[in-house]
Amino acid sequence: MRNAIILAAGKGTRMKSSQSKVMHSIIDRPMLAYIIDALRAVHVERIVVVVGYQAQTIEATFKDVEFALQEPQLGTGHAVMQCQQLANETGDTIIINGDGPCIQPETLEKLFQANETASATLCTAILEDAGAYGRIVRDQANNVIGIVEAKDCDPEQLKIKEINAGIYCFKNQDLFASLDKLEPNNAQHEYYLTDLISILSDQGKTVNGMVIENREEVMGINDCKELYRAYTWMTNHINSYWLEQGVQIIDPKRTMIGKDVKIGHDVIIYPNVEITGKTQIGNGVIIRSNSRIVDSTIQDGVTIDASIITSSQIDQDTQIGPMTAITNCQVDRQCRLKSFERFENEHIAKGQEK
Repeated sequence: MRNAIILAAGKGTRMKSSQSKVMHSIIDRPMLAYIIDALRAVHVERIVVVVGYQAQTIEATFKDVEFALQEPQLGTGHAVMQCQQLANETGDTIIINGDGPCIQPETLEKLFQANETASATLCTAILEDAGAYGRIVRDQANNVIGIVEAKDCDPEQLKIKEINAGIYCFKNQDLFASLDKLEPNNAQHEYYLTDLISILSDQGKTVNGMVIENREEVMGINDCKELYRAYTWMTNHINSYWLEQGVQIIDPKRTMIGKDVKIGHDVIIYPNVEITGKTQIGNGVIIRSNSRIVDSTIQDGVTIDASIITSSQIDQDTQIGPMTAITNCQVDRQCRLKSFERFENEHIAKGQEK
């Protein structure tokens, strides 16, 4: 069985926002949604989100997962202690921070596989300047024997370049059997999840370290600069995929495409275009500059010019715009609009002619 715990209880004070950090959006959804989507893609059966600050808002937004409340917040280990609904489960449990939206399903699948013969496996990265990251300590046989937080490192440990990427996979029974061994013996007087690595190692259990090749994929977000960095990575990742599929994106740096968008062949997208939600773009579509399409179906051969289309269907070979706004409508090739709510009432969108 595959389980997951997402740590999302903190406010994220460096965001300088009244909104919970994990609820800040990237493209068209909160950053937390990307992590849940990635876990679902690798068939995780139970997902528990640890909440604290603005718990009710997070719970109201994500209705298909479970929750555990962490109050007060006494560290990452303490957060996992609150997830007692998983205590009797078997299999593997991934633990991941809620501020890492760039993680990809392929990496999570590799992590599960790497943990098949281990008690725990953690993702690591190699940095020339490890800064404030926790250091990975290995023995002479190259086994991971511990993680030391930067503020608790001695001078020699600070020289280590392999850092903790903050994503773990535990044998679930080993995880919950070891939680009561955590002690707040650190500078912050908190229960560190990272201490479980040395606890399991001291018990003679195998702990693996899986080095992540693309460090950007495991970036955490703590402030608005890092939020922008994650947004840039995500848009580049999505746009690169569609370029490889033959979509002509004239200027990828000025094009925003959501993760759930589907696009056909021979499509041309001009600069300053946003396509989000569960939009489907047919074949041979031309989307000119300054257009925004949300949760809509655009059939083959359509041309859209500087227009906004929301929750609508544009039929084959129709020309829309410039400067047209369409919401909750179906538009045929004669530019006749029918409301999705009342099909018997035909009307013409502002700026369109019969």
